[in-house]
Amino acid sequence: MDQVYKKLEMVGSSRNSVEEAIGNALERTGEAVRHMRWFEVAEIRGYIEDGKVSYYQVTLKVGFVVEQPG
Repeated sequence: MDQVYKKLEMVGSSRNSVEEAIGNALERTGEAVRHMRWFEVAEIRGYIEDGKVSYYQVTLKVGFVVEQPG
């Protein structure tokens, strides 16, 4: 079946890792958006405090299926 997708952009964060930041973004988005199918990492950045990484931020683009009416 042919699918139509829409992309959303969001930013996840974590004090522990880039992977956890991605997981946090997908988990929270999944509470509001159905039929998520894929993601791409658009940007990775971090916040520095006292010369050390304080937390990571990852900008994601998430694709989800647009449902057909009826």
